[in-house]
Amino acid sequence: SDLLGTGYVLLHHVSGEVNGTKGAWGVVDGGMGGLSAALAKAALACGATVKTNAAVESILTEDGNRVSGVLLDDGTEIGASIVLSNATPQVTFGSLVAQDVLPDDFRREIAGIDYSSPATKINVALDRLPSFEAHPQPGPHLGCTIHIGCENMASLHAAYLDAECGRSSSVPLVEMTIPSVYDPWLAPPGRHVASLFVQYTPYAPRGSGWTSETKNELADRVFDLIDRYAPGFTASVVGFEVLTPPDLEAIFGLTGGNIFHGAMSLDQLFFARPTSSYANYRCPVKGLYLCGSGAHPGGGVMGAPGRNAALVAADDIGRATGKRS
Repeated sequence: SDLLGTGYVLLHHVSGEVNGTKGAWGVVDGGMGGLSAALAKAALACGATVKTNAAVESILTEDGNRVSGVLLDDGTEIGASIVLSNATPQVTFGSLVAQDVLPDDFRREIAGIDYSSPATKINVALDRLPSFEAHPQPGPHLGCTIHIGCENMASLHAAYLDAECGRSSSVPLVEMTIPSVYDPWLAPPGRHVASLFVQYTPYAPRGSGWTSETKNELADRVFDLIDRYAPGFTASVVGFEVLTPPDLEAIFGLTGGNIFHGAMSLDQLFFARPTSSYANYRCPVKGLYLCGSGAHPGGGVMGAPGRNAALVAADDIGRATGKRS
C-alpha cells in the first residue's frame, strides 16, 4: 500500500521533451538563475516592471472578496485588480490572504494539502570529475542523471522506512547531476559542481533535529556511498552545502520543503490540485490566481501552470471588458 500512486511521479518526469527528445531533461545555461533572468528579460521587453528584493507581506482585498493589490514588507502598497501568485497554496492562502475573506471549507481544503517531502539537496564543489569504476574515463555518462543506491526495491523500501521512523536513510538514494559538464561557466577551469538530490530525509529528525552536526553526518554518509561507485569522490570535495527540507522551506518558501508545492499523489492532481473546489487557477478571491506548481499540472520547471493561469486570467479580463480573445 505504501507504493500506491508512486508510478505517476515517474510518468510525470518523462512526459515532457527537450528539443524534440521525449522524456529528456534540459540544463539551463548559467544555472537555474539563467531561467529567471530570461523570464525577466521577456517580461521587460513586453513593458513589465520587475521589482526584486521586495518580499510580499500580504495580498490586499476589498469589498469582501476581491483582490486590490499587494503590500510589501517595506510598507509599499501596489494596487492591482489582478494578482497571480506562484507561492505554494499554503503560503498564498494560509499566510498572504486574510483568513476572514476565505470560506471555511476552502481553508480546510488548503490546510489538508500534503506537503511532506523526504528530499535533501546537497550542492558540492569538486576539484575534478568523478571517476566511476564501471566507466572510469570521462564521457557522455557524466552528463546524464546518475542514480546511486537504488539497485533493488528492497533497499529503496528500507531507505524509506528509515525516514518514516524519523531518521535519515542509512543507505540513501542519491540522484546526481554534474551541470558543469555542459556549462563550464559554473566552475573554474578544471573544477566542477555536482548537484545531489538525496532521499530519504525526515523534515524533523528524532532527537536533536537538524543541526550542523547532523547535516555533516548525512553528507559524509552520502559521500561514502558515492565512493563505493566512484572511488576518490570524497577526496575531490572542496566544499558543500546541505539543504534539508526546513532549509528549502526557509530559503525558498517551499512549504514542508516540497519542491513540487505539494505531494504529487493521485489525490492531489488534475481536478484536485490544489483543491477539488478550485482546480482552475481561480480561488474564492476574485482577481487572485494560483500560477505555481501547486496548481495543475504540478511540479517541474515547465511553465505550464503559469501559462494556464495567465490564459485564465486573460479570459476573465476579456469577460469583464467585453474583449475576450
